[in-house]
Formats: sequence, structure tokens, C-alpha cells
Amino acid sequence: MKEYKTVEFESQDEFTEKKSRFIGYVKPVKTQEEAVEFINRIKSKHWDATHNVSAYVLRENNIQRSSDDGEPSGTAGVPVLDVLLKEGIVDACVVVTRYFGGVLLGAGGLIRAYSHASKIAVNAGNIITMAPCVVIRVSVDYSFYDRLNILLSSINANIEDTEFSENVTVEFSVKTELVSQFDDKLTEISNGKYKFTVIGEKFAKV
Repeated sequence: MKEYKTVEFESQDEFTEKKSRFIGYVKPVKTQEEAVEFINRIKSKHWDATHNVSAYVLRENNIQRSSDDGEPSGTAGVPVLDVLLKEGIVDACVVVTRYFGGVLLGAGGLIRAYSHASKIAVNAGNIITMAPCVVIRVSVDYSFYDRLNILLSSINANIEDTEFSENVTVEFSVKTELVSQFDDKLTEISNGKYKFTVIGEKFAKV
């Protein structure tokens, strides 16, 4: 299982080009059904738009789809898809809504506008890297909590839950290849006092 890039959350951004308004939307998706549902939601929201161009890339089965939605062939859906492919982004869907402003952009102008709308949408969704991670739980004394936080920061761990009771129990995910490094450092700075428990594996943001 390799690491991959995707967007972290649903977002949007927009700009105007020669009086045409372009609104770029992006959403993380895992399936074609999720992608189609998102596309249809934006189409319903902007039912009065001139075009609702879309593209998505899915990690599973390497599925790639795009739609020009009435724009001249190759000037809209493909440029939107190309942004995802060039950035190496998967499990994401982009919809670019256009309200025509009365000035023709020409083929080159359309390609540039749809590419730009896709790019700013993807950036607004925050590009992240997902990698195979191990989920770990560790309990420490309050006096050791600050040192644990520094250690977790040094290995870019993702803290997912912290429980304060008699001890501090922290649940976090970390890249699989860094687990042994964490084990060595924890043993070293606590003189072997603390051990951790592996509670699962998953793809997580790193």
C-alpha cells in the first residue's frame, strides 16, 4: 500500500474572467456514487449556470472521468481532470460552475480558465498526503506528558484522542516505518518506564 495525495475537505473558490464567473468546487470522494452525488448537488445548486463541468479521479481501479457539460470538446472537463492528474491527486471530485458573461474566451481561454478554477478549488480543499499508518495508544504520568508531546511532534504523529484521568492516555497515528523509531526514543527518554499498544492500522494524514 503506497501513500497518496488527496484533498482534506470540501471547499470552493472563484474568479471572474472577461465577465464570466467561474466557481470551482472540490470534495474528497471514495466511490463513483459519491462523486456523482456531489456533481448532481452542485448542478442542482447552480441549475441556472451556463455549464457545470466536472472531473474526478478514484484510487480504486484507477478510475478517471470528466465532462465538458456543453463546452467545446476538450476545453473544459479535460483541463479540470489534468489538474488532478498533474498534482497526483486521487479520491477527489472537482466541479467548475460557469456563468457566461457575454464575452467568448476562445478554446485557449477556456482551457486556461477551467484549469485555473480547478487549481484554486483543489488548493482551497488543502492537498494532503495519506500514508499507511499504525494507530498507537500510550499512557503516561502527567509529569511526562510534555516530553511525550515533543516526541510525537518529532515523528509527525497525528494525535487523534487525549484522555486525562489518573494518567494521560494519548491515541495517535504515525507512519508505519517510524514506529520502531518511536519505540526506541520512548524507551530511551523514559528509561523503559512506558510501553505502547498498537490498536490498528489505517491510511492517515501525514
